[in-house]
Amino acid sequence: MVSSVPRLVIAAPSSGSGKTTVATGLMAALSARGFAVSPHKVGPDYIDPGYHSLATGRVGRNLDAYLCGPELVAPLFAHGARGCDVAVVEGVMGLYDGAAGEGELASTAQVAKLLRAPVVLVVDASSQSRSVAALVHGFVSWDPEVRVGGVILNKVASDRHEGLLREALDSVGVPVMGVLRRAAGVETPSRHLGLVPVAERRDAAVEAVSAMAAQVAAGCDVSALVALARSAGPLAGAAWGAGEALVSSPPPPLPFPTPGALPPDPRSALDGPRPQTPDGLGDSGRAVRVAVAGGSAFTFSYAEHAELLSAAGAEVVTFDPLRDEELPEGTAGLVIGGGFPEVYASELSANGSLRKAVAELALSGAPVAAECAGLLYLCRELDGLPMCGVLDASARMSERLTLGYRDAVAVSDSALAGAGTRMRGHEFHRTVVEPGAGAAPAWGMRTPKRRVEGFVERGVHASYLHTHWASEPGVARRFVERCRTS
Repeated sequence: MVSSVPRLVIAAPSSGSGKTTVATGLMAALSARGFAVSPHKVGPDYIDPGYHSLATGRVGRNLDAYLCGPELVAPLFAHGARGCDVAVVEGVMGLYDGAAGEGELASTAQVAKLLRAPVVLVVDASSQSRSVAALVHGFVSWDPEVRVGGVILNKVASDRHEGLLREALDSVGVPVMGVLRRAAGVETPSRHLGLVPVAERRDAAVEAVSAMAAQVAAGCDVSALVALARSAGPLAGAAWGAGEALVSSPPPPLPFPTPGALPPDPRSALDGPRPQTPDGLGDSGRAVRVAVAGGSAFTFSYAEHAELLSAAGAEVVTFDPLRDEELPEGTAGLVIGGGFPEVYASELSANGSLRKAVAELALSGAPVAAECAGLLYLCRELDGLPMCGVLDASARMSERLTLGYRDAVAVSDSALAGAGTRMRGHEFHRTVVEPGAGAAPAWGMRTPKRRVEGFVERGVHASYLHTHWASEPGVARRFVERCRTS
């Protein structure tokens, strides 16, 4: 199978240059012209894809070579781009910035090469003129395998400033495909973990995306950008599919004799994976209902997770912990992903009926998978306000930002992962949970610092670690099977 969807990557020399504005605006501008646009984001970020979805009407998807491995980047791209006329991929950080200490791994440059896609470099030109030529020349020549096919100059002050920039870039040989002035309407508010998600400001977000589209349509040569996207080379290989991934994934590791039990020393699991052996889980023919937290407080989720759960036989139903007083009827398992419960702590706490329902489900032994925000929601309290009380732990806001990729191994057997399952994840939070791990920890972090983290209690798996299940589809199958048998 060969994917020939036209595509380009929107990159920049550094964060803050205007990638999100240009990428989202271009997606919206192309959609307005009648193109079916496939939106993608390099890296683990959950927030930008929300704006991409608003711009295109399609699910925003992440392409992360660290979380999923380089070999899955092209298949996941092809999966998201099925039936589309063009794809726009927003980069992360600077073009050549990747996972710390891992060379080009997870960088925008690596993803561009894996996708055989041309790059458009967005340059913040607000404090330079002729120096822009040296900057662009450096990025163009650094890696000959990365094809920088155009430049978009952002935050240009005046016609005279534009003239100086264009004159300087004439010698570099990379065409200027757009010039954007400063525009207040395209700015999106930020707070402690970046942009405010679409779900929290939908009306304002719609207006912002419309302003981005208008700015890009007016300041960029959209036809030239489409022509550049059409110059991308064909991608060989099959598109990723949830059903196929489940069939081809290895069976989960053999669980410990007692669910939730620890090896003699939890940290011993950090030294290497356990053998991959079938766990003999039961009948896969019976559908079960899995409730997934959504709404403004829980906005972080990868689309592939729900697709894998569905492919494993689950009926996936979304609920809003801010509004719904009960779990969906017939809930057999619960997934609570990331988000901003600290922003909505008062409202979450006030919904005592739902907190009680979540606690009762967890105490019954039903499978519960909680990541980051979900971990906080399951704690006894968050910033002094009562939460679900499933875990005997307290959470609070912190001044310290915890951020980075993690190489982890499951320490305790759980409904989500068998002990010894190795996964790569990402941490991103300004909160602290005390204690940081239970008697049966969820994960052992192999890098950057060896430690255990999270909680496995009854059917609950709760941790700060964000993971991408496409890298280990068996966790979805295991979770659904435990929903059937719990």
